[in-house]
Order: sequence, then C-alpha cells, then structure tokens
Amino acid sequence: MIRSGSIRPGGTLRATDLDLRELLSFDPRGGVIRFGGERVLLFDAVALGILRKELVEALGFTAARGILTRIGYAHGWRTAESLRSEFPWETEREWRIAGGRLHMLRGFVIIEQPAQPWSDGPEPFVHNVWRESYEAEQHLLHMGLADEPVCWTLTGFASGYLSFANGREVTCIEDRCQGKGDPHCSLIGRFREDWGPEIESHLPFYDKVCLDSALKGVTTALRATEKLLRTRRQELARIAPGAEERSGLVVRSEAMHRVLDLALRVARVESTALITGESGVGKERIARLIHDESPRAGRPFVGVNCGAVTETLLESELFGHARGAFTGADRERPGLFESANGGTLFLDEIGEISPGMQVKLLRALQEREIRRVGENRSRPVDVRIVAATNRNLADDVAGGRFRQDLFYRLRVIELRVPPLRERPEDVLPLARVFLAETAKRMGRKVTGFTPRAADQLLRHVWPGNVREVQNAVEHAVALCAGNRVDVEDLPEELRSAMPRPRPSGRTRPLEDVEREYILAAVEEAGGNRTRAASDLGIGLATLKRKLKAYGSSAPPSGE
Repeated sequence: MIRSGSIRPGGTLRATDLDLRELLSFDPRGGVIRFGGERVLLFDAVALGILRKELVEALGFTAARGILTRIGYAHGWRTAESLRSEFPWETEREWRIAGGRLHMLRGFVIIEQPAQPWSDGPEPFVHNVWRESYEAEQHLLHMGLADEPVCWTLTGFASGYLSFANGREVTCIEDRCQGKGDPHCSLIGRFREDWGPEIESHLPFYDKVCLDSALKGVTTALRATEKLLRTRRQELARIAPGAEERSGLVVRSEAMHRVLDLALRVARVESTALITGESGVGKERIARLIHDESPRAGRPFVGVNCGAVTETLLESELFGHARGAFTGADRERPGLFESANGGTLFLDEIGEISPGMQVKLLRALQEREIRRVGENRSRPVDVRIVAATNRNLADDVAGGRFRQDLFYRLRVIELRVPPLRERPEDVLPLARVFLAETAKRMGRKVTGFTPRAADQLLRHVWPGNVREVQNAVEHAVALCAGNRVDVEDLPEELRSAMPRPRPSGRTRPLEDVEREYILAAVEEAGGNRTRAASDLGIGLATLKRKLKAYGSSAPPSGE
C-alpha cells in the first residue's frame, strides 16, 4: 500500500489507461459489485432524478443543492484518496487528472476540453466542457428548465477531488448548464484564494465539508469498515482509452497511427509496397489492411513465406509448373501469382530468397507475366505486390546479397512498422484484445488484468513484439485461476521484468549524457585510461579522442 504523498517506484499507469471493462468487478451470478476496488451500487438514473425532485420539494432548492453538493464533494475527496493509494501512477499529475476520467467511466458525464482558449479574465485552474450530464438530464425531466446551473453533485465531486489532489482548497462552479438551457455544461475551478466576490454565493453549499480533519476522519472510518467487509481490496486492471480499432488493428501510439495512415494512402494506389520491421510486429496484418482497403479488396489475398521454402520449390510455388516438369509433378499446377490474379500477392521474408530467384521475380514484376516451370510460354498476370522483411535490405544491397534493381522495384513505397518497445502505449490495448479473444476461444471467464499484471506488461520490452504478447496472454489465460490475470499467471520472463528507464525532468542531449558517463568511468578507474576504455568497451584511441574533445585533464596513468 502506498502512503499519501508517495508514488510507487516504476509506476506506469496513466489516467487514460483506466477503462470500464476492468474497473468493474462482479460475480455474474449476482452479489457485491466493485468499481476500482470500491463497493458500488447500480442505480437507475431516473430513480436518482426522482430522489433529487423529492429533496427539492421537501427541503427547498437551496437545502437540496447543499446536500447534493456536499455528497459530491465527499465522493470526490474519497475517490482521490483511494486512487492515490491503489494504483501505480506514472506521475503525480496522472493521479491528479484521473478523477475526471473515472467520473466519465461511471456514466455521470462526458468531459471535453473547451474548443476555444480562456479569454475572460485570469485563466482558471481548471476549465472543462461537460456533455451528457445525468444531473442536467434528470433535472429537465422531473422539474423542467432551471434558472441556474443544476449539476450539483458533479461540481461537488470536482471540487472534492481537486482539493485533495492538490493539497489546497479548489472550488468549482458551473458557468453554463444544459439544465438552464445552455447548449452544454461548463465547469470552472480556481483555488479558493484566487476567486473574487463571485464565489461568495457558492461557498455556503460547501461549508460542511471544507474541514480537512473531518474528511480524514470519514475516510479513516470507511477504510476500517472495508477491512471488515473483505480480506483484500479488489485490484484493478486498465486499458488504454484513446486506443482505437482502425480497420481491425488496435492502436494507440502516434507511431502506429502514422503507419496506418500511410497504409491507407498506399491502399488507394497500385504501387508496390515494402513493409519492414522486426519479426512479430504485424507486417502481414498491415499487408492485409492495404489489400482490404484497396480496389482489389474483392479479389484474393495470397501470402507466402519466402524464407520457409527452398529455391526450387519456391519457383514452383510462385509460378506454378507443368505436368512432368520434375519428379512428382504428375499434373499441372498454377502458382500463387495466378491464384492471386486480380488481387494482392504478399511476399513475406523477401530478403531470404536466393540470387537466382531474385532474377526470376524481378522479371515477373517488370513484365507482369510469369512462366510456369517446365513451360516455354508466358502467362499475363495482374497482381499487386506487397513484400515484407525483417532484414535491412539496403545493407544487403551494399553487401551484394540482394539485387539493387529488385530492391528499388519492391520499395516503391516503404512502410516501417516500429517494434513494441518504441510504442509501449499499444501494449495494453493489444493485450486486452488478445485476452478477450483467447478467453472466448478457451471458454474461460477471464475479463482482465490486475494492476500488478498490467504494470508488468508495461515493464517488459517485448523482443518478440505483437506475437509475443499474443502468446503471453494465451499462457496467462490458460493458467488463470480467477477472473483476472495476475502476475503469477504470466510467463517467467514477464514476471521478472524490471521497470523501464524513464528520463526524469527535461530530456538531455545524448552527447551531454555520454560525456558525463565517460568522465565518470575515467574517474572510477582512478584516471587509468586503459582500464576505463576496457570498462566502457571502446578502444583506447577512441577514449583519448573523446577526452581531448571534452578538454579533460584526466591523468594518463596506466597507459
């Protein structure tokens, strides 16, 4: 458990990682429901609207507003304290802004950033646009149009959460509200001392909940009660909202958004494309996307792993063969070029084909015709070629291992798919998709990951990329004893993953970091440059050159 005022080392959770599907925990047969580890109840919005109406009619508008505002404030304060201690936040800021995300996931309101920057006096501490407010909706339904804003519990929640999260009293008000006829609701929050006279009419609604000591007493009592109600807190997993499914691919990172945007543009033309990237990053899925979004989508998509077939067999596989062309060719057989006619032919691991096969493939691409093995006549073909490789073909061209003319013929457009270590934002969305698919296939009632398990997924560097994620999730679902995958269910290499290194503060130039590290190594070696060079894994001449550039006066002892 994290104490107030600290952050768990290696935390990686962001506010945008919270997702309803894994915050909500329940037994499908009925009983206790928990949201983010806290017990919750399901209430019909109309029933709450009726309660609101009864309070107004029984106590009056002012008293009802005070009660609902203070309930919202206490709810926000408690939510902030619970979130602070329950989850491994990446930064303090992520925890501070998580309240709005959580409120949206509970169905109370949709929060958006204002379309226009603030221009009416000093900029507030917080300014949000609210849409689909349940309070405004219910007030209109049961009491009609109001003369003033009516989102009392929502405003109170924002004030309570922000006050706890910032260690200072933050008071929020609504300056626009759909409940009084505005096109949307709008929240403004400032530190108490930053408000002017306009806040005075709002303060009475907060009076009973502004004392920190009273609030701490409430939360302490609630926590003691929770210990009696259950032996341990329900842990929460998280998904990356902001992740979207685009053409069957789940992405969140900016890098993959750029790849998909390029793929969609490539799909609209007939140019040959080369997809590059490490094994397991999803090159074939990008190739299928190009085909599915192209005018050829109604025709075949045919793929072959060129590295898995010998040269002799590959020629027959691609171009087909005549009857009697070789031993065992008891009948004629069309090749993949002909099978893909009118559609797309995907040549995976193109860098593995032999020089002789490169010549034959180049001719087929240039002439748009193929010749079956054992035949002397050519057959026209109409295929769109998409190739993929995990090798650096430019280096292979320079080393004479790959034909330059074929390289340029294939790489009319190149799409580089980055490895997962360069786009960690995509790990959790992918893992959740694979978990849902695997659980359904295995008939397991596994709905998500615990926070610890999700944190381990983010710590791992994923050398096997997307394919490794899929295999790891299948391993975890198969071994999971409950309805959440925990760290113990993950493969061994994931359980031992260390936190990813993260730059603290402003990112510094690499040259500066290298300089400090080299000078520290020389100092650690007692000025012995030979030993320092050995420790650094560089040549002595290289070390001397760098020290000269740094203007170092390190003694040349031990040389």
